[in-house]
Amino acid sequence: MQTNLLWTGLEYYSLENCLVSTSEVGSEITSTVIGQYNKKIYRVEYLIKTNLHWETVYFEINSRHSDQTQVIIMEGNGKGSWSTNGQRIEQFEGCIDIDIPLTPFTNTLPINRLQLRPKEAQEIQVIYLDLLEHQIKPVRQRYIRLSNQEYHYENVPNDFEAVIQVDELGLVINYPSLFTRTATLRTNYR
Repeated sequence: MQTNLLWTGLEYYSLENCLVSTSEVGSEITSTVIGQYNKKIYRVEYLIKTNLHWETVYFEINSRHSDQTQVIIMEGNGKGSWSTNGQRIEQFEGCIDIDIPLTPFTNTLPINRLQLRPKEAQEIQVIYLDLLEHQIKPVRQRYIRLSNQEYHYENVPNDFEAVIQVDELGLVINYPSLFTRTATLRTNYR
């Protein structure tokens, strides 16, 4: 199954076209985000691969911002061990999910992986990729499932909180003041 999504970024003044392809072995997500932030234009392309349990096993990000390009490629085992160019990265030990602040898609990773019941909460550690500030670091986040379609999200280190609305696939519909979904199309792209 494939789902093609279009999100509009409010704070980052962006437009994202995201294609989520799911199969019997996992999911592959390809996306392009373009936008303007602090009077500078940026472009981000990312590829994320997960296993059947929504554990991230690979990601590749190509970004251009402030006259700089950045390429990040990491492979994981789905259990929180990461490597790049065959070298293990101890700093991210225990991070199963990634968070790219320029897209609401990366909230889908823990939402689908954790499978929380209503009123259940879990704190996790993620690889936080702030591409506009050229920072990559582990951070703690907390998810509480409020209902079938709402999650309370908290970025623990900086006290940022939001109630995120998702569809039946765990894909963000509305992320107040940051992102809104403007189109969804079930497709059969090859």
